[in-house]
Amino acid sequence: MDKNEEASEPRKHQCKDTSKCFELLESILDGEMDNSKDVLKEKLAKCQPCFEHFHLEQAIRDVLKNKCTKHELPAELANSIRSKIQEIK
Repeated sequence: MDKNEEASEPRKHQCKDTSKCFELLESILDGEMDNSKDVLKEKLAKCQPCFEHFHLEQAIRDVLKNKCTKHELPAELANSIRSKIQEIK
């Protein structure tokens, strides 16, 4: 299967294990994985919940990074924001 065929496949609307996938995506965003670009590209191409979570997480990090440039982001703050967003969904 070539890259064009992969791109045309619809994404799954449900993820088999969202918590595991979300942890994977967050570790990729944190730069903790060497092969992250390939894993990320494949995962986002196949799974809509992971695609949405990744972009939401990335947006949160970008906003916080821009607002807190001189300070490291406290893990509690990021977790609190994630929790509140999940409550709204």
